[in-house]
Amino acid sequence: MEKIAGKTVSEWGESLPLLDKVMRCEPVFWINTSAREMDKVPEFAVTKDDIYEAEQLWKRFAPFLKKAFAGTKDGAIESPVRSLKEMKKDLSTYYNQPFEGEFYLKCDHDLPISGSIKARGGVFEVLSYAEKLALENNMISKEDNYEVFLDSSFKQFFSQYTIGVGSTGNLALSIGTISAKLGFTVEVHMSADAKQWKKDLLRQKGAKVFEYKGDFSEAITQGRSITMDDPLGYFVDDEDSKALFLGYSVAALELKRQLDEEGITVDKDHPLFVYLPCGVGGSPGGITFGLKEVFGDHVHCLFVEPTHSPSVMLGVMTGEHEKVSVQDFGLDNLTEADGLAVGRPSRFATEISQYLVSGFYTMEDDEMYRLLALLADSENVYVEPSAASGLSGPLRLQESGILEENGWEDKMGRAVHLTWSTGGSLVPEQDRKKFYQKGKSLLTPVTES
Repeated sequence: MEKIAGKTVSEWGESLPLLDKVMRCEPVFWINTSAREMDKVPEFAVTKDDIYEAEQLWKRFAPFLKKAFAGTKDGAIESPVRSLKEMKKDLSTYYNQPFEGEFYLKCDHDLPISGSIKARGGVFEVLSYAEKLALENNMISKEDNYEVFLDSSFKQFFSQYTIGVGSTGNLALSIGTISAKLGFTVEVHMSADAKQWKKDLLRQKGAKVFEYKGDFSEAITQGRSITMDDPLGYFVDDEDSKALFLGYSVAALELKRQLDEEGITVDKDHPLFVYLPCGVGGSPGGITFGLKEVFGDHVHCLFVEPTHSPSVMLGVMTGEHEKVSVQDFGLDNLTEADGLAVGRPSRFATEISQYLVSGFYTMEDDEMYRLLALLADSENVYVEPSAASGLSGPLRLQESGILEENGWEDKMGRAVHLTWSTGGSLVPEQDRKKFYQKGKSLLTPVTES
């Protein structure tokens, strides 16, 4: 019998009661048994100081971003926090399940440059690499005005370097857009599940797009090999990148400012619950790390994955991280949520997330479409299917038993629920309509079984 990380499936099942349901692609909620309070977590390869250093890099590049991309506000890649009062009513009514606390959306589907959460990590890593090259070649100092990165001499210099990335779509859009603007040669390796419009848009921006019949793991493996064979190649590695991780983590400082401005308190008696769609684990992992450093034990993060692609949950559940894939457990990794169609988790991010994430839940594709349509009807907000997956978080939280296990039940009336939207504003109108129509067609009343 074939073994997975030294055990057979039945041996894994003996220690993981939910594994049978996971392997049958049934939705599950798993309370992370490795989660720890902040004063009990081990030292990580990144620190709180690294988050603040990353914030400074964003600030140095603000003059460049402001001039290069009209959609940025004063050169900041940030998104608003939006109250979901109508969505809360409609969600509670549709599922016949009211929930306590305030409900908000972090609108990363509307981020400038690439219209997704990947604008945070992807843009940050490319800017970090560009700054490193410019500093090493005495083209700038950190005290200079970074508008100079728009000069033709910089573009000519960067054109000799190639940036490669493997992606299901959204990371590629952020990498391709910022790299092309700086003058880099860009090579994008895309999996079979990547949407055609994303490939077309990348080619319009001047990126070379390589398509693979396999999934994300094949695309990133091939892309990494090809890029690293180039002596002037630099690979943005979504499976193992500190820079990507830190780019995402700065969002926690942004959210803290926004909650302060709204007069929203986060403390022991006012917990914050954050619901994060999860693919390879880098963006939700980086954001969770930042949030835990900023809010400590008063923020509780939950990752949501497709039932066919719960790679990070399996990595944390087994303790084997990137050493196991969903295919090892008989899952096909096929999902309409292209940004979440990942079979094997990030090593770097998952080694940190295992201590910080409160729990995971999985969701069928049809449920994402229902939530997408509910959000559009109630709030006139349109997102990708994967970005809608966090919207049912408060309901899944109530059903999970995690509130009772941690003694949170009596605090829920003072809680804040925040779902992190991850992509959608660049979706072509015809695709947006198809998403909505499919969701609408699935919105039949939910009845108790």
